[in-house]
Amino acid sequence: MIEIIIRNYLVSALTEPVYLQRPASVPQRFVLIEKVGSGRNDGLPSSTFAIQSYAETLYEAAALNERVKATVDRLIKLDEIGGVALNSDYNYTDTTTKEFRYQAVYEIYHY
Repeated sequence: MIEIIIRNYLVSALTEPVYLQRPASVPQRFVLIEKVGSGRNDGLPSSTFAIQSYAETLYEAAALNERVKATVDRLIKLDEIGGVALNSDYNYTDTTTKEFRYQAVYEIYHY
């Protein structure tokens, strides 16, 4: 599963915990990966991922987001990955819970 490949790569590169599902209890800083869509182009599968970076301040969430983006961009080194494209990234602070987070949306082509 592409989700596991991406999570394992992020876990190996980041010091913050990386989750595929939000646990009941979370640390101040963590990364959450969510597959939000998929498709196929000329037989090559692609998946759209929203990767959320949480931290105790907006600045720290933005800084974590930059580290996450740099790491995701390096996924292309893996044999299972055919391409990586950043669609967008933005402040995604949850105004209800007042949790600071950034979200990066990627299209990842994989085998």
